[in-house]
Amino acid sequence: MPPSAPLLIDNARLPDGRQGMQLLAEGGRIVAIRPSVPGAPTESVPAGTQVLDAQGWLLSPPFIDAHFHLDATLSHGLPRVNASGTLLEGIALWGELKPLLTEDAIADRALAYCDWAVARGLLAIRSHVDICDERLLAVRALLDVKRRVAPYLDLQLVAFPQDGLLRSPGALANLQRALDLGVDVVGGIPHFERTMAEGAESVRVLCELAAARGLPVDMHCDESDDPLSRHIETLAFHTQRLGLQGRVTGSHLTSMHSMDNYYASKLLPLMAEAGVHVVANPLINITLQGRHDSYPKRRGMTRVPELMAAGVNLAFGHDCVMDPWYSFGSACMLEVAAMGLHVAQMTSSAGQRQCFDAVTVNAARVLGLPGYGLDVGCRADFVLLQARTPEEAIRLRAQRLAVVRGGAVVSRMAPATATLTLPGRPDSVDFTRQAPG
Repeated sequence: MPPSAPLLIDNARLPDGRQGMQLLAEGGRIVAIRPSVPGAPTESVPAGTQVLDAQGWLLSPPFIDAHFHLDATLSHGLPRVNASGTLLEGIALWGELKPLLTEDAIADRALAYCDWAVARGLLAIRSHVDICDERLLAVRALLDVKRRVAPYLDLQLVAFPQDGLLRSPGALANLQRALDLGVDVVGGIPHFERTMAEGAESVRVLCELAAARGLPVDMHCDESDDPLSRHIETLAFHTQRLGLQGRVTGSHLTSMHSMDNYYASKLLPLMAEAGVHVVANPLINITLQGRHDSYPKRRGMTRVPELMAAGVNLAFGHDCVMDPWYSFGSACMLEVAAMGLHVAQMTSSAGQRQCFDAVTVNAARVLGLPGYGLDVGCRADFVLLQARTPEEAIRLRAQRLAVVRGGAVVSRMAPATATLTLPGRPDSVDFTRQAPG
């Protein structure tokens, strides 16, 4: 993306509560943050500066999706629909679809989704890509997509052995080939190996491979209702053993929902000590888990507030949009945050803020994004939301009035309004009003 003219965002609210603020971006970076000057919004700014009047709305750093599957997105109904709605049927259905895939089809669907993402203020995605296919079609397609979207979206790719590293013939060799081609992160799925022992062995092999290559790790881990699926413990152990603190992520961890509290009380501090990140996927976890239960049914999502209280960095991911596992979604990370706070019962003001952080700052830590945030020197990447606070943004799934990448406006949405024709009532609706008055 070519260098843009300086950009001044005037009269913005910030997530920390500051109001009437100006942010000046130049050369793709934030160069000043200061209170607005009434009547003189362009005072002390470079000539030719573009001015964006935020009109008191909330300016946030962009949304980040810490867990997604871009190779499968928008493939819903191909070659059929997941009738049971289960994780295992989704995996089987993906296996049916793989022989029918082409690089162009994968790339076209992924690029379409990236357009959705940018329009929703989602400017960084970590996507797992299946490597259990000798052709590595999805890997090659998404590496091409990564190159093409780089000017406006950060895309990280995880080499993901969907059918099991040890269970699928050639998976380890394919994974190494994918890394050689330029995939960024080492992935795994230990709970899908044939035995608990092979699952633990896959964690060891993959962590050692990542350490040798100097790469991060992000494993689908314990995505199960089985409380005895405890591969996160093994992942935390090898993280410490190999000095990988801060570079390892355990995604899903749904078995923690069903673990007994005594074991969880041992596990949480071990994870915090190892510096393991966690990604929960509220939309998928609440949909796929508990499918074998009658009543009461388990929610299935991992222990979000407890992990946060233990000092573990926890983010939310969208995981799937219109694919073999999930037939809904629209790249809206506010929808993800809303489901997360409902399932985790984090309805306090502090809990809602934590869920907003889970799709912004916490997710940026998982991806290790440099220069992310709203401070001088950070990248000039923002989303202007039609809301006054993070809580209101989640409640309303707020319109993304403007999306800024590198100091340039790359997307705009019209404000959400309605005009009524009701006798004796106002002619417009303000969705952000807390109460009449």
